[in-house]
Amino acid sequence: MIPLRDANPTRRTPVVTLALILACCLVFGYELVLGASADADLDAFVRSWGIVPAELTGAWSRGGFLSAESATLISHQFLHGGWLHILGNLLYLWIFGNNIEDRLGRGRFLAFYLAGGAVAGLAQVAIAPTSGIPLVGASGAIAATLGAYLLLFPRARVTSLVFLGFFYQLIAVPAVVVLAFWFVLQLIDGLASLGVTDASGGVAFFAHIGGFVLGAAVGLLLRRGPHGSPGRT
Repeated sequence: MIPLRDANPTRRTPVVTLALILACCLVFGYELVLGASADADLDAFVRSWGIVPAELTGAWSRGGFLSAESATLISHQFLHGGWLHILGNLLYLWIFGNNIEDRLGRGRFLAFYLAGGAVAGLAQVAIAPTSGIPLVGASGAIAATLGAYLLLFPRARVTSLVFLGFFYQLIAVPAVVVLAFWFVLQLIDGLASLGVTDASGGVAFFAHIGGFVLGAAVGLLLRRGPHGSPGRT
């Protein structure tokens, strides 16, 4: 099930969402340039700006909480590992991020998004604290956005591409179905990945889970509007 668009109009232009998409595209463009010139340059760039769990936990064990390694909790959110990685992330960010920005306001949405990505990164580090594989991508921050959307707009209709064997169909389903389905897949794949070592890296399922749970918690706090009136769905 791949979401394509939602029927949930916003009241204003999602400036922060668009800026985040642009920033990810610019950084990815730079990655492509580095990869075309020398893979070693790209590897060094990714290791410098992505989260390397072993380096982060090592720095923190020495009291380096304000170190360059800590800064990667933010910077890793703008790097991506390939075309499918970035296109999938930005599709989800555009569909669901604009409504969360509309609900929170621009400044609070930016803070929420970056904090969600940082917490998501920490969730993955907690699962594999000695890993030397860099963690990159906006997936954790976007997962936080999905969690908030699930609580704030559960009945919003989301047009999705659904595959049934060799056939596919476009159907409009409530956001709660799309996002709950996505989260259950992350849980299943995350549990299946425990104890599996992949030296080439892979999907950071626990970053997705951690980000989603944080976003859902924030969404729960915001679900009722001022003076106890229900929020928009």
